[in-house]
Amino acid sequence: MQVGERELSLSNLHKVLYPATGTTKADVIEYYARIAPVMLPHLADRCITLKRFPDGVEHEGFFEKRCPKHRPAWVGTALGPGDRNGQIGYCRMDETASLVWAANMAALELHVPMALAADLDSPRAVVFDFDPGQPAGMRECCEAALWVRDVLAAVNLQGWAKTSGSKGLQLYVPLNSPCTHEKAADFALAVGQLLEHQHRDRVTTTMAKAVRPGRIFVDWSQNARHKTTIGVYSMRARAEPTCSTPVTWDEVEACAAGGVEPRFTWREVLARVEAHGDLFAPVLTTVQTLPSAG
Repeated sequence: MQVGERELSLSNLHKVLYPATGTTKADVIEYYARIAPVMLPHLADRCITLKRFPDGVEHEGFFEKRCPKHRPAWVGTALGPGDRNGQIGYCRMDETASLVWAANMAALELHVPMALAADLDSPRAVVFDFDPGQPAGMRECCEAALWVRDVLAAVNLQGWAKTSGSKGLQLYVPLNSPCTHEKAADFALAVGQLLEHQHRDRVTTTMAKAVRPGRIFVDWSQNARHKTTIGVYSMRARAEPTCSTPVTWDEVEACAAGGVEPRFTWREVLARVEAHGDLFAPVLTTVQTLPSAG
């Protein structure tokens, strides 16, 4: 297969990776090739962790931080956090061919850090990861996102939301200005604790599973230097081929009011991008500064 200037050898294109929908590896490759123009700016110059499912989503997948040695010469690497404070070479996803190559290895999920590879100590955004504890679900995640939006507005900050592609919702607060992971995490925790105080029976910032049923866990720890979050537009290894998808605040408000829950499969994501472009683009360019402590 010719992708730009690159020649790729693809394999097992008819292999079914999502049995419930019959979605094949060829479908996955088609999705990543077509979504590349809007997805790549969110991956460029970052250390990308692959999560591969060579036997499909009904079997255990595995994370791959270290970029495979058998990669093509044109797939670049970037040094990022390793074990015991060391560094390892992660894959870079800087062109469409890189995404197609990863998809051919059944790397359904791409997990992305908040920092660029050139400056691992400076997050480009703060992330709020809303994780619902049953029986809470997406509607409650949308409610929590609106509460956070109100807090952000009070300190002159804006945020952009996306589905996780799984059960939850994520809210990104772009910085694109000097910051540390510690300050980002402290801010996310402070906002989460404020919500926890205001909605004690609905929100928690405690990681212990025992306190999470019926509540939304505001996972502030995703802002740690070594953590990654599912990349925007990445597919997810769920029963159906859903993707992490940007959503508008109108959609979040409608969901919180009991309307349609935002959930999009790969074909729907391509149609949304065709209609609306990259709703997450402002995250890459909006410059904001977190308020000073105290």
